[in-house]
Amino acid sequence: MNGQEMLNYKNWAVVGDVLNPSKFAHKIKNRLIDAGYNVFLINPRDKSGEVFLSLKDIKEQIDVIDLCINPNTGMKIIEEAHELGINKVLIQPGAGSEEIKSFCKEKGITYLESCVLVELSKKGI
Repeated sequence: MNGQEMLNYKNWAVVGDVLNPSKFAHKIKNRLIDAGYNVFLINPRDKSGEVFLSLKDIKEQIDVIDLCINPNTGMKIIEEAHELGINKVLIQPGAGSEEIKSFCKEKGITYLESCVLVELSKKGI
């Protein structure tokens, strides 16, 4: 599956520092929302109450995870995704690791190392 195919799915979870305007997770969530996607925000370290702390807290079906967080925390998110049956992840530059990729391969999670901002631009969004 390539990035353009992932963009066919409408329910995205963006994982990272989504409330910080200087971070890519914030820019990504804004672009996805502006493009008409349903976006759920996750930051396991955020205590503001404005975002979800984990995938398990989201009641809606998540189609794709956009991983914009350090690989150690990202691995925990991917394990949780597997438990919940979420099987597509876009791994932003710097968010991936061999451990994450190996886990995805082993568990049948489709992953793509790319940038959703680039993928949206390719689609003309």
